[in-house]
Amino acid sequence: MAFRSDFLWGGATAANQYEGAWDVDGKGPSCSDMCTNGSHTQSKRITREFEEGTLYPSREATDFYHHYKEDIALFAEMGFKVFRMSINWTRIFPTGMEEEPNEAGLAFYDRVFDECAKYGIEPLVTISHYEMPFALTKAYNGWAGRECIDLFVRYCEVIFERYKDKVKYWLTFNEINCGTMPMGNFLSLGILNSDEPSVSFNEQPDIPALRYQGLHHQFVASAKVVKLAHEKYPQFKMGNMIAFMAVYPYSCNPDDQLEAQKQMRNMNWYCSDVMVRGEYPSYAKQIWKENQVELRMEPGDLEILKEGTVDFYTFSYYMTNCASVDPTLEQTEGNLSLGLKNPYLKASDWGWQIDPKGLRYVLNAIYDRYRIPLMVVENGLGAKDVLEPDGSIHDSYRIDYMRSHIEEMKKAVDEGVDLMGYTPWGCIDLVSASTGEMAKRYGMIYVEKYDDGTGSLARRRKDSFGWYKKVIASNGEDLD
Repeated sequence: MAFRSDFLWGGATAANQYEGAWDVDGKGPSCSDMCTNGSHTQSKRITREFEEGTLYPSREATDFYHHYKEDIALFAEMGFKVFRMSINWTRIFPTGMEEEPNEAGLAFYDRVFDECAKYGIEPLVTISHYEMPFALTKAYNGWAGRECIDLFVRYCEVIFERYKDKVKYWLTFNEINCGTMPMGNFLSLGILNSDEPSVSFNEQPDIPALRYQGLHHQFVASAKVVKLAHEKYPQFKMGNMIAFMAVYPYSCNPDDQLEAQKQMRNMNWYCSDVMVRGEYPSYAKQIWKENQVELRMEPGDLEILKEGTVDFYTFSYYMTNCASVDPTLEQTEGNLSLGLKNPYLKASDWGWQIDPKGLRYVLNAIYDRYRIPLMVVENGLGAKDVLEPDGSIHDSYRIDYMRSHIEEMKKAVDEGVDLMGYTPWGCIDLVSASTGEMAKRYGMIYVEKYDDGTGSLARRRKDSFGWYKKVIASNGEDLD
């Protein structure tokens, strides 16, 4: 079975890792703007104030703000049907608390969407992708404060009305389930449980009860804006976005099976059950008990969750992990989480296990559970690309990675999964969210920007650029 004729081939980016121009045209500082650079072996830091002489990679990133026409033309050359991008909340409301939006910020996205339309590219817009206004961290400790719900709704009211004729597909929160993990405190929820001038990103003080309260506020905010869209803008399609961290039992030991089931519930299903089914799952009370959570809800919250369920399910997929009750087994790294090393899999330069068949497993598991259209909105290989003297970049390893995952997507479609599209992560090189590095490159377009902040920002096509162009032109049939 082939991919559907209207399959949405494209690529994915995030404003905080790509856009740059952090203080241009009235933009305010976001949480990501307060993160220094780091590396695979050294954590980046969160600073409460800017430190002179310190590199903050998101400030310039790879400067989409000043290169959007060039970049969208390159996406069009590849044949993109869709471009997943995000709006920087602080470009519209610099502190998140203004009464009126920043017109210069709104006008920028008008230009971006118009440029996409020129080439027939459909925008897929993430409303909040790890760029909460830092002023809301200072004022309310981020999403721990219920005040953020109404501020987010006001932000959405503005962008929905402004772009109602330019954007059809919307995602509310990127990788919302990141909030179930300590790393998600600042990254996803804008929560900073420290008054220290500087905090290690990898070792943030964690109060689980605050995280789950912040998640509840995000659930309510998401449901409110989905309900708003359904009532006022029926042409919109509203989706969620989950960082899917698939877990296999390490062995057939029943305890390993139960541990894998528990991790799948805690990390993946907890959030999407709320956003797709419109209610907290049966096992939520056990999660709250284990994390000493006494969730505070206001009258009407549960009704709002029921009324604001999403139309389609999107997720990121990079790898799988294993789960076991055996504490002696070897751990490995991954997207947002640690897990046990799978002896049957190879790994990337950053230790992330490569598992194309896992994507097929995940697609089937999600579709079996929810029966709404799915979209893979992040998938890709972070690698150390070499810029040759002649300007070429030979990334056959990236082609191999993408080919193997697309092949498994096709099998999942053959097995009955309703798959809408595929937007591999970092279609153009951008800053790593977890480490702040440039060396960890995902793109099919190379950007001359380096870990020390230097670089001309020149764009170059990698070998994968021409290969993906051929894949899109053949609707996934030509993968050679």
